[in-house]
Amino acid sequence: MPSLGHEPAPPAANLSPTGSGIGVRVEQVHRVFPGGVAALEGVELEISPGAFVALVGPSGCGKSTLLRIIAGLDSATRGRVVLTPAPGEARGSRAPIAYVFQDAHLLPWRSVLDNAALPLELSGVSRPERRAAAREVLAQVGLGDFTARYPAELSGGMRMRVSLARALVTRPRLLLMDEPFGALDELTRGRLDEQLRALWHQLGMTVLFVTHSLSEAAWLAERILLFSPRPGRVVLDRTLELPRQRTAALRLEPAFAREVMALSEALERGGA
Repeated sequence: MPSLGHEPAPPAANLSPTGSGIGVRVEQVHRVFPGGVAALEGVELEISPGAFVALVGPSGCGKSTLLRIIAGLDSATRGRVVLTPAPGEARGSRAPIAYVFQDAHLLPWRSVLDNAALPLELSGVSRPERRAAAREVLAQVGLGDFTARYPAELSGGMRMRVSLARALVTRPRLLLMDEPFGALDELTRGRLDEQLRALWHQLGMTVLFVTHSLSEAAWLAERILLFSPRPGRVVLDRTLELPRQRTAALRLEPAFAREVMALSEALERGGA
């Protein structure tokens, strides 16, 4: 068993699929908060099922607000968000959506296993069934040996793995992530980036990932949406010219440096 002071290695086991991801269409979304603060202005975009898209931009540009609107945690002042069902699903049916915050938000009095099982418990799933599902996803994120531990016994990276397992336990078609690794050290962050991309490959869900790091966005995503300063508008929609299969060594290659440079220049031109 790995010691608690080190991150477990990413798992090599095959994962069971979630099914196809869902599409997201944002139609002229505006968000104005009380007091007249405009967070978003006329955001319009379409995201294909199964895509991995990163949202980047300066602080306060509305990235997290848009994510919350897509999740149904906030409402647009004008405009709407339409989720496209997977083939064979009834239009209007609610596909599973999971949201991962910057902080793991684990319940300190619950074990790793019971934290991961919480969404199924709240949905009324029986104890044996939800615990079996939680054990499976914890093994998938490399925490199969830590199910009886408590959050205080885990490193920051391991707590984020529990948070990710809790999101995956419902087998979401859409995974929304709001700077989940921003508070972690670079080494741990890089390992979790690698694991997240591997999970995306194997599970087939649509992922929207908010980050302030241009290099993290370029390494993780297939497509990047760059937002202007508040009120947020999409000022760049870039599909990256990078291989689908990525390793840590990609960060040292000229093609990767060119993509990060292009994003940095676009950010400067956007007035950030």
